[in-house]
Amino acid sequence: MNLACHCDPSSNGCTALSNDIRACQGRGIKVLLSIGGGSGSYSLTSAKDARQVANYLWNNFLGGQSSSRPLGDAVLDGIDFDIVGGTDQHWDERANALSEFRHQRKVYLSAAPQCPFPDAWMGTAIATGLFDYVWVQFYKNPPCQYSGNSSQLISAWNQWTTIQAGQVFLGLPAAPEAAASGYIPPDVLVSQVLPYIKTSPKYGGVMLWSKFFDNGYSAAIKSDSMCSLHIW
Repeated sequence: MNLACHCDPSSNGCTALSNDIRACQGRGIKVLLSIGGGSGSYSLTSAKDARQVANYLWNNFLGGQSSSRPLGDAVLDGIDFDIVGGTDQHWDERANALSEFRHQRKVYLSAAPQCPFPDAWMGTAIATGLFDYVWVQFYKNPPCQYSGNSSQLISAWNQWTTIQAGQVFLGLPAAPEAAASGYIPPDVLVSQVLPYIKTSPKYGGVMLWSKFFDNGYSAAIKSDSMCSLHIW
């Protein structure tokens, strides 16, 4: 687990976050555990493996029971799929396995695909139609990101809004140094991009990478982004 050095899960030091998690949830903020990321090596080897991982997540972070819950007795709202390596196999089966727990408690599923459509790693999983939120990363991908004008981004956005998902978010870097490319100045986002993006009934809001780099960007766009603002 990477909790940005806030606590050490190996020494049971992250259980103190339980009250913080509940405080956020008490204000209507959903708290999800993100799986994957851009570093390390990970994959699922079979449908059985996918189900075992889903069961582990349910029992240790969601509504199940375990004697070794890293975040204590707080119950997270769901799981985020941030798959950017390994293989594209069995992520759909893990999504299905997690969704089966909905009979006991709603498990929110989200995904953070790259903007080339369909996503190379999670295309099959997203195609299940089980995802509540899809925050598409419109950065570090020149063919489908903002590059002085919004035509490529809007073309890719139109493809992403055809998916079966609850809401689709516009994922952007919160500062030029947050990503290698794809940064949109907030005034340009508000005047040139959001007026079109927001016309889609699937528009959920803006996702920013990341909180570390957010030195005023979210405040500058919050009133114009209308729906949710998701900051990693």
